[in-house]
Amino acid sequence: MKKNKKTSDFLHIGTKLLKWYDTHARDLPFRNTKDPYKIWICEIVFQQTRIAQGLNHYNNFIKRFPDVKTLAESQEDEVLLYWKGLGYYSRAINIHKAAQQIINDYNGVFPSEYDEILKLKGVGKYTAAAVSSICFNGKMPAVDGNFYRVLSRVFADDFDVSGSRAFTYFSELAHLIMPENVGDFNQAMMDLGSEICKPRNPICGDCPINDDCLAFSLHKISEFPVKTKKVKATDLELKYYFVHRNGQFLIQQRKDDFIWKKLFEFPLEISGELVTFIRSSKTVNHKLTHKNLSIEIFNVEVDSEEVWKNFIAENDYIITSVESSHEKSFPKPLENYIRNYETAYSIL
Repeated sequence: MKKNKKTSDFLHIGTKLLKWYDTHARDLPFRNTKDPYKIWICEIVFQQTRIAQGLNHYNNFIKRFPDVKTLAESQEDEVLLYWKGLGYYSRAINIHKAAQQIINDYNGVFPSEYDEILKLKGVGKYTAAAVSSICFNGKMPAVDGNFYRVLSRVFADDFDVSGSRAFTYFSELAHLIMPENVGDFNQAMMDLGSEICKPRNPICGDCPINDDCLAFSLHKISEFPVKTKKVKATDLELKYYFVHRNGQFLIQQRKDDFIWKKLFEFPLEISGELVTFIRSSKTVNHKLTHKNLSIEIFNVEVDSEEVWKNFIAENDYIITSVESSHEKSFPKPLENYIRNYETAYSIL
């Protein structure tokens, strides 16, 4: 990018983008509202989930928790249950806490200023900018991966998007092309990055600003954005015991200091007398964002009612059944294990 260029030299790019958005904007339920609560929820839901995959989850969540007050007054376990299938359960915990924060600190009124929205639990700069611009005409670009990709290609800018200063740097670039209607501009950039200026196989021929894209004119689209820092996933081994008897099994709730916060899980250890009831074991591999999990699950079928009662009495476990387990939120690998058990048990 030419550092001596004025903002006015690039504003036509944002104007073109808005004109394209007027006729090509995706028809999404949260596009028909300025309700900051709904915009906030949609931004959190779709941070790591594609629209097509998460839309039903969003609709179901909003139907059950239609406003801040309803969400704040709900039990955390129920919020987690309605978040099931979206992953990143710490986000569900955060939005529950943030809703209570809005009730307690803002008298139940969603804050309108960027800096105040940023104070909400779990809200980062991107989400605060999106909500403030879409709902309150704030003037902050909602810089995310889409912005990094589009802007680095438009300006053929090799600034490392994985660096600590990337957000600030690309926010300044965004201001060069940002028109007055920042809310629509932010949504247009989201749509352009998701539908056309994709990470792989971008559809440059359909891009409304390809005439202004330096990387396109130089045939260097594949070289941008530049990202040198990659987070290496760490390996983690977990061991569970699926202790069950007559269609019932034992679970406990995870703490909130590690992965799968507040979700339910099987016992992590058993007493010596239960070892004789181990029937089989299964190892499941599961990938999280920064962790490769190897999960060994032991099938412990307890025949003795006395041993079953003693084990429960000695430990702080919850007894659940196949039917009632649907009302709890489990990590995906454990949920799959339960469903397989449910299928096998139903045909006995």
